[in-house]
Amino acid sequence: MSNRLPSASLRFVGLQQETSIYELQSRQFTNHYFILSHAGTRRLMAFPEVVGFDSYLSMLPPTVAALRHLFPQGQGGDVDILTILRGGLNYPIEEACHRNGIRVSDIHFVSCERIIEDHIITGLEIKYEKLRITRDRTLVIGDIIATGDTLRLCLNQVVDRFRRKGGSIRKIVFFTIGGTRAIDLMEEMARQIRRYFPEFEGFECFFYEGVFTVYENQGATGINVPDIDFGWKGGAVSPEFRRYVLDHPYSILEKCIIYDGGARRYEIPVHFHEALEYWEGVWGRASLIDPKALVAEKLGFDKPLSFSEWLDVTHFSGLTDDTLEQLWADETCLLENAPALSLETIAMQRINAINSILQQYEK
Repeated sequence: MSNRLPSASLRFVGLQQETSIYELQSRQFTNHYFILSHAGTRRLMAFPEVVGFDSYLSMLPPTVAALRHLFPQGQGGDVDILTILRGGLNYPIEEACHRNGIRVSDIHFVSCERIIEDHIITGLEIKYEKLRITRDRTLVIGDIIATGDTLRLCLNQVVDRFRRKGGSIRKIVFFTIGGTRAIDLMEEMARQIRRYFPEFEGFECFFYEGVFTVYENQGATGINVPDIDFGWKGGAVSPEFRRYVLDHPYSILEKCIIYDGGARRYEIPVHFHEALEYWEGVWGRASLIDPKALVAEKLGFDKPLSFSEWLDVTHFSGLTDDTLEQLWADETCLLENAPALSLETIAMQRINAINSILQQYEK
Protein backbone atom coordinates (compact mmCIF):
# COMPACT_ATOMS: atom_id res chain seq x y z
CA MET A 1 0.00 0.00 0.00
CA SER A 2 1.14 3.54 -0.73
CA ASN A 3 2.53 5.76 2.00
CA ARG A 4 1.49 8.89 0.10
CA LEU A 5 -1.90 10.33 -0.72
CA PRO A 6 -3.06 10.20 -4.32
CA SER A 7 -3.96 13.46 -6.01
CA ALA A 8 -6.46 14.90 -3.56
CA SER A 9 -7.49 18.20 -2.00
CA LEU A 10 -9.18 19.29 1.20
CA ARG A 11 -12.58 20.96 1.11
CA PHE A 12 -13.92 22.74 4.17
CA VAL A 13 -17.29 21.18 5.05
CA GLY A 14 -18.19 23.29 8.04
CA LEU A 15 -17.84 24.01 11.74
CA GLN A 16 -19.67 21.70 14.15
CA GLN A 17 -19.27 21.69 17.95
CA GLU A 18 -16.18 23.91 17.62
CA THR A 19 -14.73 21.25 15.31
CA SER A 20 -13.54 22.05 11.80
CA ILE A 21 -14.62 19.33 9.37
CA TYR A 22 -12.78 18.86 6.08
CA GLU A 23 -13.44 16.31 3.35
CA LEU A 24 -10.52 14.89 1.40
CA GLN A 25 -11.67 14.69 -2.20
CA SER A 26 -10.29 12.70 -5.10
CA ARG A 27 -11.82 11.08 -8.16
CA GLN A 28 -10.14 7.86 -7.07
CA PHE A 29 -12.16 7.57 -3.85
CA THR A 30 -15.30 5.46 -3.59
CA ASN A 31 -15.57 6.05 0.17
CA HIS A 32 -15.75 9.32 2.09
CA TYR A 33 -12.73 10.56 4.06
CA PHE A 34 -12.87 13.47 6.50
CA ILE A 35 -10.41 15.30 8.75
CA LEU A 36 -11.58 16.62 12.13
CA SER A 37 -9.71 19.40 13.93
CA HIS A 38 -10.53 20.42 17.49
CA ALA A 39 -8.61 22.06 20.34
CA GLY A 40 -8.65 18.81 22.32
CA THR A 41 -7.17 16.57 19.65
CA ARG A 42 -4.64 19.21 18.65
CA ARG A 43 -3.35 19.20 22.22
CA LEU A 44 -3.49 15.40 22.46
CA MET A 45 -1.45 14.86 19.32
CA ALA A 46 1.10 17.58 19.98
CA PHE A 47 1.94 16.62 23.56
CA PRO A 48 2.70 13.12 24.92
CA GLU A 49 1.90 14.61 28.35
CA VAL A 50 -1.85 14.20 27.61
CA VAL A 51 -2.58 10.80 29.13
CA GLY A 52 -5.26 8.69 30.81
CA PHE A 53 -8.88 9.77 30.82
CA ASP A 54 -7.84 13.20 29.55
CA SER A 55 -6.82 11.57 26.27
CA TYR A 56 -10.32 10.08 25.97
CA LEU A 57 -12.01 13.40 26.76
CA SER A 58 -9.91 15.21 24.17
CA MET A 59 -11.49 13.13 21.40
CA LEU A 60 -15.09 13.40 22.60
CA PRO A 61 -16.13 16.79 21.09
CA PRO A 62 -14.86 16.06 17.54
CA THR A 63 -16.37 12.55 17.67
CA VAL A 64 -19.73 14.04 18.66
CA ALA A 65 -19.36 16.59 15.85
CA ALA A 66 -18.61 13.90 13.26
CA LEU A 67 -21.63 11.81 14.20
CA ARG A 68 -23.82 14.91 14.19
CA HIS A 69 -22.55 15.64 10.68
CA LEU A 70 -23.45 12.12 9.53
CA PHE A 71 -26.65 11.71 11.54
CA PRO A 72 -28.44 15.03 12.12
CA GLN A 73 -30.50 15.25 15.31
CA GLY A 74 -33.53 12.97 15.17
CA GLN A 75 -32.12 10.90 12.30
CA GLY A 76 -29.59 8.82 14.22
CA GLY A 77 -31.24 5.42 14.00
CA ASP A 78 -29.16 2.67 15.54
CA VAL A 79 -25.64 1.33 15.12
CA ASP A 80 -23.36 -1.41 16.38
CA ILE A 81 -19.96 -0.57 17.87
CA LEU A 82 -17.05 -2.83 16.98
CA THR A 83 -14.21 -2.40 19.47
CA ILE A 84 -10.79 -3.57 18.39
CA LEU A 85 -9.04 -4.22 21.69
CA ARG A 86 -7.24 -2.47 23.22
CA GLY A 87 -6.57 0.74 21.33
CA GLY A 88 -10.22 0.96 20.27
CA LEU A 89 -11.21 1.53 23.90
CA ASN A 90 -9.58 4.97 23.73
CA TYR A 91 -12.26 6.23 21.37
CA PRO A 92 -15.39 7.77 23.00
CA ILE A 93 -17.78 6.28 20.47
CA GLU A 94 -20.49 5.00 22.80
CA GLU A 95 -20.71 8.30 24.68
CA ALA A 96 -20.69 10.28 21.42
CA CYS A 97 -23.57 8.14 20.11
CA HIS A 98 -25.49 8.73 23.33
CA ARG A 99 -25.04 12.49 23.10
CA ASN A 100 -26.39 12.42 19.54
CA GLY A 101 -29.41 10.27 20.30
CA ILE A 102 -28.03 7.33 18.33
CA ARG A 103 -29.06 3.97 19.79
CA VAL A 104 -26.25 1.43 20.18
CA SER A 105 -27.83 -1.95 19.50
CA ASP A 106 -24.77 -4.05 20.24
CA ILE A 107 -21.08 -3.81 21.09
CA HIS A 108 -18.78 -6.35 19.45
CA PHE A 109 -15.18 -7.08 20.43
CA VAL A 110 -12.17 -8.37 18.54
CA SER A 111 -8.74 -8.60 20.17
CA CYS A 112 -5.82 -8.27 17.79
CA GLU A 113 -2.32 -7.95 19.18
CA ARG A 114 0.92 -7.11 17.43
CA ILE A 115 3.87 -9.40 17.92
CA ILE A 116 6.91 -7.09 18.21
CA GLU A 117 10.51 -8.26 18.41
CA ASP A 118 13.32 -5.67 18.63
CA HIS A 119 10.91 -2.85 17.66
CA ILE A 120 9.83 -4.76 14.52
CA ILE A 121 6.31 -6.10 13.98
CA THR A 122 6.73 -9.77 13.15
CA GLY A 123 3.09 -10.78 13.13
CA LEU A 124 -0.49 -10.32 14.37
CA GLU A 125 -2.75 -12.56 16.37
CA ILE A 126 -6.49 -12.49 17.08
CA LYS A 127 -6.96 -13.84 20.59
CA TYR A 128 -10.62 -13.10 21.35
CA GLU A 129 -13.85 -12.19 19.60
CA LYS A 130 -17.43 -11.53 20.65
CA LEU A 131 -19.79 -10.92 17.74
CA ARG A 132 -23.60 -11.04 17.56
CA ILE A 133 -24.60 -11.44 13.95
CA THR A 134 -27.64 -9.60 12.57
CA ARG A 135 -28.57 -8.11 9.22
CA ASP A 136 -28.22 -4.62 7.75
CA ARG A 137 -25.84 -3.36 10.42
CA THR A 138 -23.96 -0.07 10.55
CA LEU A 139 -20.67 -0.68 12.35
CA VAL A 140 -18.89 2.18 14.13
CA ILE A 141 -15.21 1.53 14.85
CA GLY A 142 -12.34 3.51 16.38
CA ASP A 143 -8.70 2.49 16.18
CA ILE A 144 -5.21 3.70 15.27
CA ILE A 145 -4.20 2.77 11.72
CA ALA A 146 -0.51 2.72 10.79
CA THR A 147 0.20 0.00 8.24
CA GLY A 148 -3.44 -1.15 8.30
CA ASP A 149 -2.49 -4.78 8.93
CA THR A 150 -4.45 -4.99 12.20
CA LEU A 151 -7.58 -3.51 10.65
CA ARG A 152 -7.36 -5.80 7.62
CA LEU A 153 -7.13 -8.90 9.81
CA CYS A 154 -9.99 -7.81 12.06
CA LEU A 155 -12.31 -6.74 9.23
CA ASN A 156 -11.65 -9.96 7.33
CA GLN A 157 -12.60 -11.87 10.47
CA VAL A 158 -15.75 -9.84 11.10
CA VAL A 159 -16.94 -9.91 7.47
CA ASP A 160 -16.34 -13.65 7.30
CA ARG A 161 -18.41 -14.24 10.45
CA PHE A 162 -21.28 -12.05 9.21
CA ARG A 163 -21.23 -13.78 5.82
CA ARG A 164 -21.15 -17.31 7.21
CA LYS A 165 -23.88 -16.71 9.80
CA GLY A 166 -26.38 -14.92 7.56
CA GLY A 167 -25.76 -11.35 8.67
CA SER A 168 -24.97 -8.31 6.55
CA ILE A 169 -23.18 -4.96 6.86
CA ARG A 170 -24.69 -1.79 5.41
CA LYS A 171 -22.03 0.80 6.32
CA ILE A 172 -18.84 1.21 8.34
CA VAL A 173 -18.12 4.49 10.16
CA PHE A 174 -14.48 4.64 11.19
CA PHE A 175 -12.66 7.02 13.56
CA THR A 176 -8.90 6.99 13.52
CA ILE A 177 -5.65 8.64 14.39
CA GLY A 178 -4.26 7.15 11.25
CA GLY A 179 -2.23 7.23 8.12
CA THR A 180 -2.58 7.21 4.36
CA ARG A 181 -2.53 3.42 4.12
CA ALA A 182 -5.99 3.41 5.69
CA ILE A 183 -7.36 4.84 2.45
CA ASP A 184 -5.91 2.14 0.21
CA LEU A 185 -7.13 -0.50 2.64
CA MET A 186 -10.67 0.87 2.87
CA GLU A 187 -10.97 1.24 -0.89
CA GLU A 188 -9.91 -2.40 -1.24
CA MET A 189 -12.12 -3.61 1.62
CA ALA A 190 -15.17 -1.79 0.23
CA ARG A 191 -14.83 -3.71 -3.04
CA GLN A 192 -14.39 -6.97 -1.16
CA ILE A 193 -17.33 -6.41 1.19
CA ARG A 194 -19.65 -5.55 -1.72
CA ARG A 195 -18.94 -8.97 -3.20
CA TYR A 196 -20.60 -10.49 -0.14
CA PHE A 197 -23.07 -7.69 0.67
CA PRO A 198 -24.06 -5.82 -2.53
CA GLU A 199 -26.02 -3.28 -0.48
CA PHE A 200 -22.85 -2.13 1.35
CA GLU A 201 -22.67 1.69 1.16
CA GLY A 202 -18.97 1.96 1.96
CA PHE A 203 -16.82 3.62 4.63
CA GLU A 204 -17.25 7.02 6.24
CA CYS A 205 -13.78 7.54 7.71
CA PHE A 206 -12.88 10.38 10.09
CA PHE A 207 -9.22 11.19 10.75
CA TYR A 208 -8.36 13.31 13.78
CA GLU A 209 -6.19 16.28 12.72
CA GLY A 210 -4.78 14.72 9.58
CA VAL A 211 -4.12 11.78 7.30
CA PHE A 212 -0.56 11.03 8.35
CA THR A 213 2.15 8.80 6.94
CA VAL A 214 4.32 6.22 8.67
CA TYR A 215 8.09 6.38 8.73
CA GLU A 216 9.64 4.09 6.13
CA ASN A 217 13.06 4.19 7.84
CA GLN A 218 14.61 5.53 11.05
CA GLY A 219 14.39 9.11 9.81
CA ALA A 220 16.71 12.05 10.37
CA THR A 221 17.18 11.13 14.04
CA GLY A 222 18.23 7.58 13.22
CA ILE A 223 15.90 6.29 15.93
CA ASN A 224 12.34 6.52 14.59
CA VAL A 225 10.48 3.22 14.28
CA PRO A 226 9.45 2.28 10.71
CA ASP A 227 5.78 1.37 10.12
CA ILE A 228 4.82 2.58 13.61
CA ASP A 229 5.78 6.26 14.00
CA PHE A 230 3.60 8.84 12.25
CA GLY A 231 4.79 11.87 10.28
CA TRP A 232 3.44 14.56 7.94
CA LYS A 233 5.43 14.02 4.76
CA GLY A 234 3.17 12.82 1.96
CA GLY A 235 0.01 13.17 4.03
CA ALA A 236 -2.65 15.84 4.60
CA VAL A 237 -2.67 17.69 7.92
CA SER A 238 -5.36 20.18 8.95
CA PRO A 239 -4.32 23.86 8.79
CA GLU A 240 -5.31 24.24 12.44
CA PHE A 241 -2.94 21.46 13.56
CA ARG A 242 -0.06 22.77 11.47
CA ARG A 243 -0.59 26.18 13.07
CA TYR A 244 -0.87 24.70 16.57
CA VAL A 245 2.42 22.83 16.20
CA LEU A 246 4.17 25.98 14.98
CA ASP A 247 2.86 27.83 18.02
CA HIS A 248 4.39 25.11 20.26
CA PRO A 249 7.79 24.70 18.57
CA TYR A 250 9.13 21.63 20.38
CA SER A 251 6.05 19.67 19.36
CA ILE A 252 7.26 19.41 15.78
CA LEU A 253 10.34 17.53 16.99
CA GLU A 254 8.40 14.86 18.90
CA LYS A 255 8.86 11.19 18.08
CA CYS A 256 5.51 11.17 16.30
CA ILE A 257 2.09 12.71 16.72
CA ILE A 258 0.58 9.97 18.89
CA TYR A 259 3.05 7.41 20.34
CA ASP A 260 1.11 4.28 21.35
CA GLY A 261 -2.53 5.11 21.99
CA GLY A 262 -3.26 2.13 24.22
CA ALA A 263 -0.26 2.75 26.45
CA ARG A 264 -0.96 6.46 26.95
CA ARG A 265 -4.44 5.57 28.22
CA TYR A 266 -3.90 2.34 30.16
CA GLU A 267 -0.14 1.87 30.75
CA ILE A 268 0.93 5.44 31.36
CA PRO A 269 4.45 4.70 32.71
CA VAL A 270 5.12 2.58 29.61
CA HIS A 271 4.03 5.49 27.43
CA PHE A 272 6.30 7.97 29.22
CA HIS A 273 9.25 5.58 29.06
CA GLU A 274 8.76 5.40 25.30
CA ALA A 275 8.74 9.20 25.06
CA LEU A 276 11.78 9.35 27.32
CA GLU A 277 13.66 6.77 25.27
CA TYR A 278 13.19 8.89 22.17
CA TRP A 279 14.40 12.14 23.73
CA GLU A 280 17.35 10.41 25.38
CA GLY A 281 18.21 9.05 21.95
CA VAL A 282 18.05 12.54 20.43
CA TRP A 283 20.23 13.91 23.26
CA GLY A 284 22.80 11.16 22.79
CA ARG A 285 22.90 11.61 19.00
CA ALA A 286 22.43 15.40 18.87
CA SER A 287 25.81 16.02 17.25
CA LEU A 288 24.97 13.53 14.48
CA ILE A 289 21.49 14.90 13.66
CA ASP A 290 21.05 17.65 11.09
CA PRO A 291 18.36 19.92 12.64
CA LYS A 292 17.32 21.30 9.25
CA ALA A 293 16.84 17.79 7.88
CA LEU A 294 14.81 16.92 10.97
CA VAL A 295 12.53 19.96 10.66
CA ALA A 296 12.17 19.40 6.90
CA GLU A 297 11.18 15.79 7.55
CA LYS A 298 8.53 16.94 10.02
CA LEU A 299 7.11 19.71 7.80
CA GLY A 300 7.02 17.47 4.75
CA PHE A 301 9.19 19.61 2.45
CA ASP A 302 12.96 20.05 2.43
CA LYS A 303 13.38 23.41 0.68
CA PRO A 304 11.51 26.73 0.58
CA LEU A 305 8.45 26.46 -1.65
CA SER A 306 6.40 29.08 -3.41
CA PHE A 307 2.96 29.59 -1.90
CA SER A 308 1.28 27.72 -4.76
CA GLU A 309 3.75 24.82 -4.45
CA TRP A 310 3.10 24.68 -0.72
CA LEU A 311 -0.65 24.57 -1.30
CA ASP A 312 -0.19 21.56 -3.56
CA VAL A 313 2.13 19.76 -1.12
CA THR A 314 -0.25 20.32 1.80
CA HIS A 315 -3.40 19.51 -0.26
CA PHE A 316 -4.78 22.97 0.64
CA SER A 317 -5.31 24.19 -2.93
CA GLY A 318 -9.08 23.78 -2.58
CA LEU A 319 -9.30 25.94 0.56
CA THR A 320 -10.17 29.63 0.71
CA ASP A 321 -8.61 30.54 4.04
CA ASP A 322 -7.06 33.98 4.50
CA THR A 323 -4.63 32.69 7.13
CA LEU A 324 -2.93 30.13 4.89
CA GLU A 325 -0.41 32.54 3.40
CA GLN A 326 0.83 33.50 6.86
CA LEU A 327 1.05 29.82 7.83
CA TRP A 328 3.14 29.15 4.71
CA ALA A 329 5.43 32.07 5.57
CA ASP A 330 5.86 30.88 9.16
CA GLU A 331 6.69 27.31 8.11
CA THR A 332 9.20 28.63 5.59
CA CYS A 333 10.79 30.74 8.33
CA LEU A 334 10.98 27.75 10.67
CA LEU A 335 12.74 25.69 7.99
CA GLU A 336 15.22 28.46 7.22
CA ASN A 337 16.05 28.98 10.92
CA ALA A 338 16.26 25.29 11.75
CA PRO A 339 20.10 25.06 11.55
CA ALA A 340 20.32 27.28 14.64
CA LEU A 341 18.31 24.84 16.81
CA SER A 342 20.22 23.22 19.67
CA LEU A 343 18.84 19.69 19.68
CA GLU A 344 20.91 18.82 22.74
CA THR A 345 19.36 21.66 24.76
CA ILE A 346 15.81 20.92 23.55
CA ALA A 347 16.20 17.20 24.27
CA MET A 348 17.45 17.83 27.81
CA GLN A 349 14.51 20.14 28.52
CA ARG A 350 12.09 17.46 27.32
CA ILE A 351 13.89 14.74 29.31
CA ASN A 352 13.60 16.78 32.50
CA ALA A 353 9.93 17.58 31.87
CA ILE A 354 8.99 13.95 31.15
CA ASN A 355 10.99 12.61 34.09
CA SER A 356 9.19 15.04 36.39
CA ILE A 357 5.80 13.75 35.23
CA LEU A 358 6.87 10.10 35.18
CA GLN A 359 7.73 10.24 38.89
CA GLN A 360 4.04 10.85 39.63
CA TYR A 361 3.13 7.52 38.04
CA GLU A 362 5.94 5.41 39.53
CA LYS A 363 5.47 6.13 43.22
